[in-house]
Amino acid sequence: MILSDMLFPTYAHMLGALSAWLTKAEAQRPGEEGDALLAARLAPDMFPLSTQVRFACRQAQEGIFRLQGREFPASLKTLLDEGRNGGETPGTMAAAQARIAETLGVVESAGAEGIEVDPASSIAHALPIGMVLDVTAERYSRDWALPQFYFHIVTAYAILRAQGIDLGKADYAAHMLAHLRPTET
Repeated sequence: MILSDMLFPTYAHMLGALSAWLTKAEAQRPGEEGDALLAARLAPDMFPLSTQVRFACRQAQEGIFRLQGREFPASLKTLLDEGRNGGETPGTMAAAQARIAETLGVVESAGAEGIEVDPASSIAHALPIGMVLDVTAERYSRDWALPQFYFHIVTAYAILRAQGIDLGKADYAAHMLAHLRPTET
């Protein structure tokens, strides 16, 4: 399996789902009430919804740039800083949707380029706490990039559910509904 064939569609599907969840939240809580959801948290010591959105976007972009062997653009530092400050400055639903759209653009562009990554190639992944993980591209994709991305996606979903937003499994896996076997009549 080509790593980019696994990651890029996953990022696109789940970012699309995240966008749809926010749209549903806005419909159920219009205006300032919807924007207020961005400050919601699952626990006092966890980041709010706004940060989960920003970090999901950052994780997707970081995974793409890292696998391409490219330097991170300044926009990734901006996403990181916005995410870290999400408790004080949660922003608006419109801004969250813009971040998702921007990230989907990066994912679609990378997918169109059709990069191939040698699964055995070496990646040095520096963590913010000063440690460095030396892993293969395959291990990075499987054990870091996807789990970190899904952590923030699932946490965003859980925050919205905890705030009473009407979401269900079909919202979470909407991209899979196209593969339903027709029912026999």
